[in-house]
Amino acid sequence: MLNPHPRIRLLLILLPFFVLNAKASEQKPFAEQQVILQVSDADPAKYTAVLDIANNLIKYYKGPDYIDIEVIAFGAGVHMLTGDSNPDTLRIDSLMANGVRFYVCKNTLDSIQRKTGVRPVPLPGVIGVQTGVAFMLEQIQAGYTQIHP
Repeated sequence: MLNPHPRIRLLLILLPFFVLNAKASEQKPFAEQQVILQVSDADPAKYTAVLDIANNLIKYYKGPDYIDIEVIAFGAGVHMLTGDSNPDTLRIDSLMANGVRFYVCKNTLDSIQRKTGVRPVPLPGVIGVQTGVAFMLEQIQAGYTQIHP
């Protein structure tokens, strides 16, 4: 077995750390923080809180380039990102225009469709992920900080 140079060994040890940090900053390379906001309750007050937090973080970090924000909705929280008469559509659109990415759990949408016969339609620009909790866990492993208001 080859015995690599000490600097190469150090690089091999630190490589996973650099790879994880690179994943978190791919979308916004100048972001000082990466945040994933969890929406899993059917509570309009929590929907408002999530949108307020996203907006406040953009202001605090002096613009959308310096904070990477994602919102994942699953379980009872998917209603925040669905519906034709959603009262939060304008705020969500505004946050999307400022680089906030919104995700909805397809497993939850499938379950709702099986129970009610009607599949909720995500708002335009909302990205579907198969398993919302798994997506959130992957983002946390990639360096995002989870916030669940």
